[in-house]
Amino acid sequence: MMKDDGGGGLSSWIVVLSVVFAASIAIVLVCGYFSDGANGFGSFNSGRGAEIKVPAVELVTAAARNRNEESRAVLSSDFSSKFKPNRRANNKLEQGLARARLAIRKASSMRNKSVIIGKNDILSPAIYRNPSAFLQSYTEMERRFKVYVYQEGEPPMVHDGPCKDIYTSEGRFIHEMEHGNNRFRTTNAKDSHVYFLPFSITWMVKYLYKPNTYDISPLKLFVSDYVNLISTKHPFWNRTQGADHFMISCHDWAPLASRGDKFLYNTSIRVLCNANSSEHFNPQKDVSLPEISLYGGIVNPKLISPPPSNFSRPHLAFFAGGVHGNIRPILLKHWKNKDSDLQVYEYLPKTQDYYDSMLRSKFCLCPSGYEVASPRIVESIYAECIPVILSEHYVLPFGDVLRWDAFSIQVDVSEIPRLKEILMAVSDDEYLRLKEGLRAVRRHFVLNHPVKRFDMFHMILHSVWLRRLNLRVG
Repeated sequence: MMKDDGGGGLSSWIVVLSVVFAASIAIVLVCGYFSDGANGFGSFNSGRGAEIKVPAVELVTAAARNRNEESRAVLSSDFSSKFKPNRRANNKLEQGLARARLAIRKASSMRNKSVIIGKNDILSPAIYRNPSAFLQSYTEMERRFKVYVYQEGEPPMVHDGPCKDIYTSEGRFIHEMEHGNNRFRTTNAKDSHVYFLPFSITWMVKYLYKPNTYDISPLKLFVSDYVNLISTKHPFWNRTQGADHFMISCHDWAPLASRGDKFLYNTSIRVLCNANSSEHFNPQKDVSLPEISLYGGIVNPKLISPPPSNFSRPHLAFFAGGVHGNIRPILLKHWKNKDSDLQVYEYLPKTQDYYDSMLRSKFCLCPSGYEVASPRIVESIYAECIPVILSEHYVLPFGDVLRWDAFSIQVDVSEIPRLKEILMAVSDDEYLRLKEGLRAVRRHFVLNHPVKRFDMFHMILHSVWLRRLNLRVG
């Protein structure tokens, strides 16, 4: 009970209570702002058990996690309604992204309808998860998306990359961002939605790695130094702890090299061929990059144009490749030289041509090697030889948009002994459906120069765009 000492004491108590009440409100607001992922704000693990709060970055993907949608980023109606444009917001970039999210949500209501985008050019719901949402998202990307490429660093390990080998997708993307005449690159870093770290892990391996040592610490050190350089020189990395930054690499060691900076590893968008979900690849923030072999820098002439629909394919399935990893030995054990319908080789006979063999087969077997990705998947798409994916924990490229079961078959490793039985059970109608799917998605896996709408460069960028849509930077 308070005592009145002539009025002055009461006034003092009122002032004290007012201050306490105001402080309490402030504490509640601050705690709410720094709340965990359950309330919408992203928290990221440093890799050492400590949780690193990132209050400036909001993850939209929490709703997807609740629905067990672990295999892809959020698209269409998964965007939360709380991302409607805010007239009071002073960040024009975020206002634009909020409008893009709203437009995609509206388009997503036509999930099961085909979309015509040109003469004889139709996006079918049998092949695309949501054709209307994809087209709207892609259009919004073309209209708005801006990428800033950091200028720091010197070639060959920065601003350059491999363009004529199995790591081609890495180098061609870097070269397009550096030298291509595309609408996305901006020189105004303040107006950028994402920031590209243009180093090449493949060239780091070539120039920094000492053969046969298996010591990748020089790669990690280079990555660490580069992130330290740009985060010290520019304010953008520290603003989000790298969540709106991305790197790209097709080398097997890229995930390990990215450990050079804990925020790059845990927070940034990593575009990787080695998209192994059992090795910390997170499909809600990371992007699966198609692996493509362009020895000499060009597609083999036999695969440049799709074969005629009536092209003879006398063999049921084909594979030729070295024995490495855990899956290929199982495949060769059960099917090497065991059945004339399944052309399975460790070494292709000198009398046979690799690409001719693909073109003469109905199905092309695509087992993982040391790592999950295989260039055979893209080669199979070019050859219109149905890819049979034999892998574990592989997050397939562009799975945010594409229905892979519309143009490929995934067989569990335990089912390899039954491979012929499984493939023979595919009806003629089902086989034709899968071939039509291959023809529809082919353009998404082609590297063009100059780039073309919906090609591989644009699909990679769209995958990054989707992850940026899943972030709201304060």
